[in-house]
Amino acid sequence: MADADPAQGVLLSGENNVAVRIKLEREARGWSTNALSDRLNEAGFDMNPSAVWRIENGRRRINLDEAIGFAEVFGLDLRNLVGPPQLAAQARAMELIDEVVDAFRATQRANVTLTEARDALDAYLTEHPGIREEAEIAVSNAIAAEASKHLQKAYGPPSDEHDTDAPADEA
Repeated sequence: MADADPAQGVLLSGENNVAVRIKLEREARGWSTNALSDRLNEAGFDMNPSAVWRIENGRRRINLDEAIGFAEVFGLDLRNLVGPPQLAAQARAMELIDEVVDAFRATQRANVTLTEARDALDAYLTEHPGIREEAEIAVSNAIAAEASKHLQKAYGPPSDEHDTDAPADEA
């Protein structure tokens, strides 16, 4: 039996999130629906106070242009406006979530690039088997050097206690 209220991802239920978020943002600023409507109209987004109230209370759908208008009036990124209100109210949390998602996307692109480069090298080495062993060693050494640089940057140089070549203390 399915749950009545399944957990939803960050961008699911965006329209409901926007409705809740608009009300939260408006109230946080101490604005009435009239004041928000006035600000939207001044920014070039035609909206009357009744429409603001209906959107906030889920009685009217919001279109993309209107969502952009609300985001502009509130000074928010549109992605932040559609996020879950419990997170979106914490703007820094949404910024960090966006950074994590952007970093993940960059990692995915880098993985595709790595796979393509590796495939191209493998194809070349298939045509030139006499250099395969030397090329594989060069790739392994270069990757190990880059990994070592990354680890040292992230965690600092290795400590003496992990140095297996260091002489043992005498008792």
